[in-house]
Amino acid sequence: MGSVLAGVLQLLALIGALALVHAPAGGYMAKVYSSRRHLRVERWTYRAIGADPDTEMRWPAYLRGVLAFSVAGVLFLYLLQRLQGVLPGSLGFSPVNPAQSFNTAVSFVTNTNWQSYYGEQTMGHVVQTAGLAVQNFVSAAVGMAVAVALVRGFARSRSGELGNFWADLVRGTLRILLPGAVIGALVLVACGALQNFSGIHEVGQFMGGNQQWNGGAVASQEAIKELGTNGGGYFNANSAHPFENPTPFTNLFEIFLILVIPFSLTRTFGLMVGSVRQGYAILAAMAAIWLGFTALMTVAEFSHHGPALQAAGGALEGKEVRFGVGGSALFAVSTTLTSTGAVDSFHSSYTGLGGGVAMLGMMLGEIAPGGTGSGLYGMLIMAVIAVFLAGLMVGRTPEYLGKKIGAREMKLAACYILVTPALVLVLTAASLALPTPPHSMLNPGAHGFSEVLYAFTSAANNNGSAFAGLNANTDWFNTTTGLAMLLGRFLPMVFVLALAGSLAAQRPVPESAGTLRTGKPLFAGLLVGAILIVTGLTYFPALALGPLAEGLS
Repeated sequence: MGSVLAGVLQLLALIGALALVHAPAGGYMAKVYSSRRHLRVERWTYRAIGADPDTEMRWPAYLRGVLAFSVAGVLFLYLLQRLQGVLPGSLGFSPVNPAQSFNTAVSFVTNTNWQSYYGEQTMGHVVQTAGLAVQNFVSAAVGMAVAVALVRGFARSRSGELGNFWADLVRGTLRILLPGAVIGALVLVACGALQNFSGIHEVGQFMGGNQQWNGGAVASQEAIKELGTNGGGYFNANSAHPFENPTPFTNLFEIFLILVIPFSLTRTFGLMVGSVRQGYAILAAMAAIWLGFTALMTVAEFSHHGPALQAAGGALEGKEVRFGVGGSALFAVSTTLTSTGAVDSFHSSYTGLGGGVAMLGMMLGEIAPGGTGSGLYGMLIMAVIAVFLAGLMVGRTPEYLGKKIGAREMKLAACYILVTPALVLVLTAASLALPTPPHSMLNPGAHGFSEVLYAFTSAANNNGSAFAGLNANTDWFNTTTGLAMLLGRFLPMVFVLALAGSLAAQRPVPESAGTLRTGKPLFAGLLVGAILIVTGLTYFPALALGPLAEGLS
C-alpha cells in the first residue's frame, strides 16, 4: 500500500469514527449541563468546597469563580514543584527552579501544557500525577464550563444568569472527562502504552554513556492529555515516544481523542439553543477548515521538491517511520487546530510551508474544532463577527439566534479577537529586538524567526507545541511565555462571559423576512471566509517573514 493511500484511509477512518459518536456524545454532554440532579460524589465535592450548585450566577460571579479556581491551581502546582525534593516518589529529582515552576504551573492551569523541560528528567511521580494530570482534567473542564455559559447566554432571555460555575466544573470533570479518560487509558494500555510507578532503570549504553528510563502513569496521563486537548507529554519526545504512542493504531486513536469533544460540542450547542441546524452550521465551518488544512499539510509534506524527499516518499525528517508522513501530517493539523500541543513528530523539521500550515492553524484561534470548550466559544465569537458583517452588507441590525448584536456585543467580540494577536506580535518583536533572547534560536534567518513566532503563537493561543529549535528554558522565555499563556487564556474569557451576560439579559427578537438564516450552508461559508480574512489580515506580514519566505526559497 502506498503511503499516500495509507494517509487517505486513516483520514477516512477517523472521519467515520467521529461521525459515529457525534450525536450520542453531543447529546450526552447537553444532558450533563442541563440536568438538575446531582450525583452523590458531586454533592460531597460541593460540601467540601463550600459551594451551592443550585445558585444561579451572573457573569461577574461566574468569572470570579473561574479566576479564583485558576489562581488556586497555579499556586498549588507552583508549590508542588518547588517542594519536589521532599516529596515521596520524586525519583531523586531536585526542586524545579522558580522561573520554570511559574511557567509550568501557568502552562498546565491554562490548558496550554507548554513544556520547557525534559519530563522524564525533571518531574517525579507525585508532581506528574497529583499536579500535572489533575490540571489536565480541571483546566479542560474550565474551558467547557465557559463555553456552556456562552451557550446559555444565547439560549436564555431577560435573566442575565449563566448557570453555576462550580456545578459546571464538577460535572464536566466527573461525568465527561473522567469516564472518557478511563476508557482511553485502558485502550492505550491494551495497545502497549506504559502504566506503572517504577523507578529509574539502566537500559544499556548509548553514545558512550548509560541510557536510563523511568516508568510512570503514562497511559492514564496520555488519555486525558489528548481528550482534554492539553498536550503535555510524560516524556520529552511527547507522543513520538513509543511508551506514550506505541503503534499506528494508537496514533489514530489519540487523534480521535483530541477531536471528539470539540467536534461533539457543536451538537451540544445545537440542542441547548433549541436548533440542531445551528450546531450543524458551526460543525460544517469547523470541518471545512480542518479538512482544508489537512489537505494543505499533506500536500506540503508529500510533494516537496528535492530528490531525497521524493525517493523517501515524502519529507520524513523529524517523523516516526511507524506513523509515516500521512499519519504525522494528520496529527500535526489536529493538534495545532485544537489547543492540544501534543506532537508525534517535530514541527521544526517540517517543510517551510508545512510548518506555516501548523502555525496558521494556531493563529486562527484554534477554533476548527479548537480546544475543549475554547474552540466552541471562539467559533461562536467569530459567528457574531460574521453576522455583524452580513448586517453591514444588507443594512440592518445584525441578529444571531434571536439576539441583537449591538455596539456592546461587537466591542466585546472585537476585544476578544484582538487580544491574542497583540500578545503574539508584540512579544515576538520584543524578543527579536532585545540583545539576549535571539541567542536561544538554533537557526538563523527565516527559520529562526519562525521558531520565535511559533513559540508565542503557541503560548498565547494556549496550544503548547513548539518548533523544537528554540531554547525556551531561559528566564526571558519562561517569563514572557508564562505571561502570554495567562493573558491569552483569561482575558478572552472575560470578554466571552461579559458577552454571555449581555446576551442572556436581552429579550428575544422574533424572526422576520430579513433575518439571516444562520443554520444554512451560506452562513457556514460566510463564517469560514470571515475567519480566514481576519486571520490573514492580522498575521500575513509575520508569516511572510517566516514560513512563507522559507517555503518559497
